[in-house]
Amino acid sequence: MKKIKVAVALAAASILTLTACGGSGGGSDAESISIVGFAVPETANKAIAKEFNKTPEGEGVTFQTSYGASGDQSRAVESGLKADYVHLSVGTDVQRLEKAGLVDASWDDGDNKGIVSSSVVVLGVREGNPKNIQGWEDLVKPGVGVVTANPASSGAARWNALAAWGSVVKNGGTEEEGKAYLDKLFKNVVTLTNSGRDATTAFLGGTGDVLLAYENEAILAAQQGEGFEYIIPDSTVLIENPGAILKDSSKPSQAWLDFVLDPQGGQKQFALTGFRPVNTAEPGVVDWDAIGLKPEDIKGAKDPADPFPAPKQLLTLENDFGGRDWSGVKEKLFGTGEDGEELGIVTDSIAKSGKASQ
Repeated sequence: MKKIKVAVALAAASILTLTACGGSGGGSDAESISIVGFAVPETANKAIAKEFNKTPEGEGVTFQTSYGASGDQSRAVESGLKADYVHLSVGTDVQRLEKAGLVDASWDDGDNKGIVSSSVVVLGVREGNPKNIQGWEDLVKPGVGVVTANPASSGAARWNALAAWGSVVKNGGTEEEGKAYLDKLFKNVVTLTNSGRDATTAFLGGTGDVLLAYENEAILAAQQGEGFEYIIPDSTVLIENPGAILKDSSKPSQAWLDFVLDPQGGQKQFALTGFRPVNTAEPGVVDWDAIGLKPEDIKGAKDPADPFPAPKQLLTLENDFGGRDWSGVKEKLFGTGEDGEELGIVTDSIAKSGKASQ
């Protein structure tokens, strides 16, 4: 049975220091928080840190940060990379740290179920949409080059693949039809990057015709003057990114997590950088009064009057794929063939495409 070997580089992302005044921190002491995260929310976390420093609990707190592909970051923390707070793409990457004894088992017991940020999967296209991309069926047409990250290292890539799979099997298609669709999709993939942020960078650099991405990546790119058009497909997935503090976290870390979840604290800053706030009555639907913003405050969205529109079909891990722990789809889609087990459907599609080593 074919297996895919994943090379893991510890501390793949450089470590930066953030403070409200731009000074330097000396490490994860009582007045410092070490954040280890996946690449996509770096800008949002910087904005949250700046606002946190204005609070009594955050005054004088400095930040050590490391960002990279979610799976790589999780494995790095497991292997010794210092972290007080982790902000990762998928729950399984926090579960790894729980199993290692680094995160308390109650990390996902609260009202937010451990989720600190959310978004939806979108299809980024070139200006004017020359390939006339409207939905998932267009990504498997001849001559369409698709850019996505590699599920072996990237949580963003797992959300992308889950959305693609769900667009078939949650709309009357069989699992065999879903598998056939993924085979065609990965045949059209022109590059598998290490992280979701790397995928966006590659697309902005001219690679491919379509980018599988978080909605917030498209909005942030526009805010930074590098915008690209994007389509919210009729069927998409609610991306739910977990955050947790470690058992031996520094003193201000719990206050930081509380602030991250505060509607007019961290959640407001997430919204301003393109994420959909969590803790809403209906998943993916924004309570504007709760976060103290108006739709027009979100710059860079496709529709300024409705920056976070409700998708026609919004699939969720909890309602459609066996639960937030990914148990319903982890091995089925992403199994790596270890110990004689079959490859997962996504892993097999990538292997057959010949792009697994990219």
